[in-house]
Formats: sequence, structure tokens, C-alpha cells
Amino acid sequence: MVVRGSLRKNVRILLLGDRGVGKTSLILSLVSEEFPEDVPFRAEEITIPPDVTPEMVPTHIVDYSAQEQTEDQLLEEVRRAHVICLVYSVDDERTLLRITTHWLPLLRDAIPHSRCPIILVGNKVDLTNEDDSTLSAAQEIMEEFPEIESFVECSAKSLRNISEMFYFAQKSVLHPTAPIYVAEKTDLTEECKKALTRIFMVCDLDNDGLLNDYELNAFQKRCFDMPLRPEAMEDVKEVLKRNISGGVSPNNCITLQGFLFLHCLFIQRGRSHTTWAVLRKFGYNDQLHLTKDFLFPPLKIPNGSTTELSHKGSQFFTKLFWRFDKDKDGALSPVELTQLFATCNAPAWGNEMKNLVPTNEKEWITLQGFMCFWAYTTVSDVQSTFEYLAYFGYPINECENQLSAIQVTREKKLDILKKQSTRNVYQCHVIGMHSVGKSTITRRIIDHTVEAIKEDSRDTPQKSVNVVHVYGQEKFLIMKEIEVRNISDPLTPADVKCDVACLVYDLANPKSFEYVARIYLKYFEDGRVPVLFVGSKCDLTEVRQDYLVQPTAFCDAHRLAPPHKFSAFTDSYKDVYQKLATMAAFPHLTELSLLSGDSLFMKAGIGLAIVAAIGLVVSKLITKRDR
Repeated sequence: MVVRGSLRKNVRILLLGDRGVGKTSLILSLVSEEFPEDVPFRAEEITIPPDVTPEMVPTHIVDYSAQEQTEDQLLEEVRRAHVICLVYSVDDERTLLRITTHWLPLLRDAIPHSRCPIILVGNKVDLTNEDDSTLSAAQEIMEEFPEIESFVECSAKSLRNISEMFYFAQKSVLHPTAPIYVAEKTDLTEECKKALTRIFMVCDLDNDGLLNDYELNAFQKRCFDMPLRPEAMEDVKEVLKRNISGGVSPNNCITLQGFLFLHCLFIQRGRSHTTWAVLRKFGYNDQLHLTKDFLFPPLKIPNGSTTELSHKGSQFFTKLFWRFDKDKDGALSPVELTQLFATCNAPAWGNEMKNLVPTNEKEWITLQGFMCFWAYTTVSDVQSTFEYLAYFGYPINECENQLSAIQVTREKKLDILKKQSTRNVYQCHVIGMHSVGKSTITRRIIDHTVEAIKEDSRDTPQKSVNVVHVYGQEKFLIMKEIEVRNISDPLTPADVKCDVACLVYDLANPKSFEYVARIYLKYFEDGRVPVLFVGSKCDLTEVRQDYLVQPTAFCDAHRLAPPHKFSAFTDSYKDVYQKLATMAAFPHLTELSLLSGDSLFMKAGIGLAIVAAIGLVVSKLITKRDR
């Protein structure tokens, strides 16, 4: 599951400064909670266990001594440090001057491109009066050197602000300001604005550009595991109304401008950890990039199994479609698609969508096409589904992630053993010679006309997905055309790895059956994959095939179903898809010559009916028991 909080596994703090400023005393005072009378030149590296730190992260504190260490050792420690505390003595102006003339230039040279934060520490405040504070001088230094995250005055002798100093150091690593805030501009960085804008859009469930009380509360629960009290919600809105115009809408909702301002205010008030808590809940790392762990949860897929959307995953995508179908016309317009993918790095599809899944007359994707696309993507590239689930705002936390949207099917050999497939998505490979009608059979499943298919004269193989009803159950059937450039070319293992094979020949071409007959004998005769021979173009005059035996006799000899005659111009063209889906659902029925066509579907239907009935009985028994 996704880890909450900082992505760092530890924090390494390095203390630097001139001799005698109290670096070692600060470390020893923190550990022993009393001022040491005998101070060594240098303290050994100290590790503070995670259970005694506010952020629950182990912290390593490293001392430096010019008397015991070389300059090379110094530079090595600088490069290893996550944060550097530059210490000076408030009662010695020379040590403060050396911060700007020696130490800060040295660090800039040693780590020129690093974002290593620096904490400016004024030690020995017990030796001065309150009027002698170096605060104003420190502020000038911080303006000149933006890498300085914060400033603290402390005393190793009186223990004043010792814990705070190390907390600031730890916080600067775990919740760094530099990636999210520009002090000179008193504004969020552009990267931070982009990330927070995406988060705002994900949480804007009704897509009105505002966060209402319900959405704001859902955001609060997701990020901080607790609801926002009504009075606290009103306090937030009052803060916005007092500080900026346009932060709260006329109907009392928080705008994007107000949302960004709140985070700017958090940082300015020293609460950068609040903004980081939000960013990390939505998967961002210290560089404000979505982490791989957030986008791609680990998933093991056994050999012979596939991935499909679970019921929860299907529900999520269905709700997502209706959320962005603002005009409720059952299709996503180009404007609606732009809004849908606004939280993503890039759209999930391009112009090829119109040839892949069902669309309306304007070539806009419909709900059925939308669900077909994600069914296809999940079975062919589940990592892409994981990625887009994260982009779209699928719940990801300690208890849940994208894995709940996916189900791994049982191995295919078990389907054959059980004499029924539990899958909902089937892949059919369409194989045949050039020009026998493979593209037409592939594309006709999404109701494309023959004219439209001919107009698209691309040479690339086609694939299309649609819903096919198999005795009352919705199944997704993926028709994939297998490219054949030369009839002598062998098929690859990927070409024959499918749930059902559709071997196509042209009824009007006497040379076309021989190719698919040889394909069957070479790759499919073992019976592990159901096969249906399809004679295309049955609206034309059928001719005798130039082969040892005719198609019907060939199928009889190999105990296969008779060839299915197909024409894209007849009303019954959809029958072939139902037959293919049924064969995939019942992979053990490969020897279909033993059954007539009606008998096959009757037995398949009875099998499905029995499964449904058993499910109903079990459901009733569970309900009675719960009562």
C-alpha cells in the first residue's frame, strides 16, 4: 500500500561552523539534556531512533571538527548531508561574518546544484541580553542566500531551543520549502501550483470549478483522516474573505484561487508540513512528481491468467463517465474529453479510438465504448489502467489502492478443467490471407459500415472491442486482426495466444482456405484454443476451394463446428461474435462437430443458468443468515 508522510527513510543533519561556536555542545546537550562540562573536539555520529522523533524517521546527527578532519572529509560529509546547520556564536560577530564570507560560499561551491536546506543557528544566547539579538543580521543573510530555510537562536548551556533547532532541521528535509514556495515572491512555485491545481480538480466531484462543503470535507478526510468541523470550515472561509477577493464564491464555496492561497498561508506561517501532507496523500514526491509506487502498485499475474476490472473498478469508470458527460447525451464531446484528461499527463487515446470501440454518429465515445476501452486496456496493459486510475483520483491510501479496481482471473487451464470460464473479457485473433475480409470482421463488431472500413485504407492490423451478450451476461470481446504479409511467414507465440481463434477464408476465392487449414494444423490442432472457421463474403457466389478437402469436410474430420458463413451486408452479421464469445466462455467445447449449433448454445446457456441459479440461492442463504 502507499506509504503516508515523507518518502525519506532517514534524515542526516550536519553541523558546521567555526571552532568554538558550540557545535559539539549542541549535540551533547540534545542527547544528555544537560550541558557538558568536558567537551571533546568532535562528537561521534549520533542516531536518534524514529520512535522519539516527531516525524517517526531515524535521524543521524554528524559533527565536524577542523582539528580532526581534512577538507576532503568535510566535502564528503557535505555531499552526504540532507540538511546543514550553520552555527555561529551570537557573542562573537566574527563567527557571524564568516558565515557569509566562508561557509556559505564553500557550500555553494561544494553542492552547486543541490537543494540541500540550511538552518542558520545562533548559539550562546545565554551570554547576551535580549537587546543583542542577531535576528536582523540573520534576516539580511537569509535574503541574500535563499537556500537558508530558517533561523533559530539557542543555547547549549541553558538548553534553550535545542530541540526546536533539530526539529527545524528535520522538518526542512521532510517538508522542504524550496520546492513549493518562493520566498522572494511570497508565492507558491509553479510546480506546486500545478500539483495543487490537479488535486483541486480531482476533489471537485461535480466539476463546477469550486469546492463545496461536501467536497471540502471529503478532501479533509482523505488527507487527514478526520472530518472538518462546520465551525472550522466557516473559519477557513472567513480567513479567505479577509485576505483576498475571489477566494470564496457567491454561493459560499472555495475557489481554486482560495485553495492555492490557503496553502501559501500555511507555508508562510511555518506549516509547510500541512501542504506536504496533502501533496503526499496524492502521490507527490519531494520533486513534485507522482511517484512510481503511487502510479504502479505491484501486481503478480500468474502464467495463464489475465487482468480485468473488478466490480469496484467498473463502478469507478462508470461514475467517471457520467461525471464528465455534463449534457447527459451518453457520449463525451471533445470539450468534455479535455476536461476528463485535465488531471492526466496526456490523454489515454487519440484519433484511433473511433476504430477501437463504439462511438456515436459524431465519433464521440459512448459509455459502452468508454467501458470497452478500459476493459481492453486492463487486459492488454494493466499498468496503464493503474496509472490513469491514479490520475483520475481513485482512492489510494494505507488501506486501499488501484489493486481493488482490478481482478486477476484464474489460470486458463483451470477454466478448461472446470468446463467454464469466469472471465468477462475475451480475446479473439482473426487470422487469414490478405484481402479475405479480416478487417471487416474485426471492425464490424463496433457497427462500422463496410464503406467506412474501406475508406480507412490503412495497412496496419485492426482491433476492435465491443460488448457481446452470452445468455444474459455481458462479455467484452476483443477482435484483433493478425497481420499476414507473406503466407509463408510463421505465426509468433503472441499471434496464437488468445481465448478463441477466428480463421477466415473468402468463399469466393478458391485459394484462401488452404492457408487457414494449414494454420489450424500447425498451431491449433492440439485443441487448447477454440477455433471457428469463418467463410467471409457469403453474399457472393461460393466457389470450390483448391484444397485436399472442402471446408465442411475438413471441420467434420477435425470434429469442429461447421464453417460459419459471414457477410457484412446481412442483418445476421452479429451472430458470429456471439458464437465466438460463447466458445471462449466454454473453452472445453472445442469439438463442436459433436453438437449442432443450437445444441451448443443450449448447453452453454444451461451452464450459465445453473451458475446464476446457484449464485441466487447462495445470496438468499447469506441474507437469511445475516437476518
